[in-house]
Amino acid sequence: MSELRFVRMGFGADAVEYQEAWDEQRRVHAARFADEIPDTVLLLEHPPVYTAGRRTEDSERPLDGTPVIDVDRGGKITWHGPGQLVGYPIQKLPRPVDVVAHVRRLEEALIRTCADFGLETTRVEGRSGVWVLGDPVEQRPAPGGVGGLSLDLDPRMHDEEFDPRLNGPEYAPSNAGQRREDRKIAAIGIRVAKGVTMHGFALNVNPDNAWFDRIIPCGIRDAGVTSLAGELGRDVTVQEVLPVVEKHLRDVLENAELKPRAVEKASA
Repeated sequence: MSELRFVRMGFGADAVEYQEAWDEQRRVHAARFADEIPDTVLLLEHPPVYTAGRRTEDSERPLDGTPVIDVDRGGKITWHGPGQLVGYPIQKLPRPVDVVAHVRRLEEALIRTCADFGLETTRVEGRSGVWVLGDPVEQRPAPGGVGGLSLDLDPRMHDEEFDPRLNGPEYAPSNAGQRREDRKIAAIGIRVAKGVTMHGFALNVNPDNAWFDRIIPCGIRDAGVTSLAGELGRDVTVQEVLPVVEKHLRDVLENAELKPRAVEKASA
């Protein structure tokens, strides 16, 4: 069992600017690599900001020229802001590093957190993060509420150039719940340098999800976003969720049996 330290950096009126948090991550990362501190999780809220991971395409950025901070994590573009609990676990892992196993542990802690609030969430094959599953495709309402429109005609399924940002609120990521589609409640994007993790997760507690409508969140065009408050139909605060997230991160990360990624030896 490894010790885990939590640092609550700032919330609400004390929300932490993205650059300040990024600088602190790098400082803590260096200290963890040098074994000067234990594994550490920074927890905070950010003022509204778009950040783009290394795989972000130009076509996924805001159409109106809203500034975006390019960062060194994996994944694509997302939004951070009020009502969203952000966590940056800075943890030393055995080499060769098993990145997927680290992501799965973060997902597990967040799935357990949502369950404690009465919300069932899960993973989606091929898509990182934590999801609320939608209805089967054939049971979903037609886009735009047009009676009799077959989902076979949903342009998102057939047109790679289709842009939901230009086609009205019926295609907006923030309205995925009304369409009964899969919707992401927590995004995960990480980086591992010198065997130590950086960046982490963003759990939507009660944000204004309309911020996501300016971008293609995580580069996914056929699903949307949601929040704990939206799914539960009641007010939920970041302060209410904070100790629950800490509990499950501690349970999952401290008790994980960390193993290096298995590397197959090439046959002679």
